[in-house]
Amino acid sequence: MKTIARRLLPTDLKKTIRTLFSKFDSLLLGILSKPLFLAHPGLSNSLYRLFNGKFNREQQAVLAGRLAYIANTGVGENSSALLRRNTHRLEKGLSMQPRREVFAEEFIVETANCFSQCVTADRICEQELKWAEDVLNSYFSSVTHTANIAEAYGIFSQACQSGESVCEQLSVPYEYQELTKSEIDTDAFTALCKQRRAVRWFTNQQIADADINRAIEIASLAPSACNRQPFEFYVANDRELAPSIAKFAGGTSGFVDNIPCTIVVVGDLSAYPAERDRHVIYIDGSLAAMQLMLALETMGLSSCPINWPDLDVPEQKMAKRLGLKAYERPIMLIAVGYAAPEGMIPFSQKKRAGVLRKDI
Repeated sequence: MKTIARRLLPTDLKKTIRTLFSKFDSLLLGILSKPLFLAHPGLSNSLYRLFNGKFNREQQAVLAGRLAYIANTGVGENSSALLRRNTHRLEKGLSMQPRREVFAEEFIVETANCFSQCVTADRICEQELKWAEDVLNSYFSSVTHTANIAEAYGIFSQACQSGESVCEQLSVPYEYQELTKSEIDTDAFTALCKQRRAVRWFTNQQIADADINRAIEIASLAPSACNRQPFEFYVANDRELAPSIAKFAGGTSGFVDNIPCTIVVVGDLSAYPAERDRHVIYIDGSLAAMQLMLALETMGLSSCPINWPDLDVPEQKMAKRLGLKAYERPIMLIAVGYAAPEGMIPFSQKKRAGVLRKDI
């Protein structure tokens, strides 16, 4: 209906309607910010939602994600958010100084059952299962077996694929001094960050899928809350396809037709059983996206992060085009390609540390 109205109504009338809506919205905000409403958030929220449905899609996505999590008990198509979270919690317990003789009693049976379910499902990533198995083996060999822990150990032993990991390299906590240190110093890293600019003009050179895959592997090393990594990268590495995907974003006008590759970072809300974690997809997805763009720079590839506002029509179009589920949400788009040498890039003066830092 909105699309039809945009096409049929005269420009002046559309401008008048937008102005009226803007004035009404400002009036509503002024009313709902009064002490009476601030003291009763439920009433304020109800009235706001009565006149403004901008949060409806996010709410429905969160509800759909929670339902999917409950229905699948935290086990997805290729990964288990519950197993990843609980395995990470066990790792933190194993890393504590001093390490307690008994810990994780409140969730160890749940973890063992989830591991068993994942083994039976036979679709979870092999590396993920190995990590969980190694950590669980380390946990059970490190703690005192209370009734709860003994019950969990029995479940784990029956489901365990090998009893003990036969790999030389165990996926368990290790000492900081064992880390392989990077040779990159602060000056070199600063140079890389300065080199990474938002590039909008690209050559016709084809991008190797292997390079995109390697950058995604590097992006996966970014920090993630409880290591759930609730995101995926939808890649359109095609001269015809990439612009058609990028056009869904409103900020690509004028340069979209020369984008050789478009990556859509998509968050998965089915990784969480509670509403409180609904914003983690944006935090984790953005951390990975930044690492992805820096990795691309080291390969000679440039990129441009493209903002994705929460607008109903573009969300629907993107969801339909990518086949997204109700709980999967686009976080941002990234244009990727080899920079045209003569292409212009904005200077974009950044804020200084003295402006950004606030001492507590």
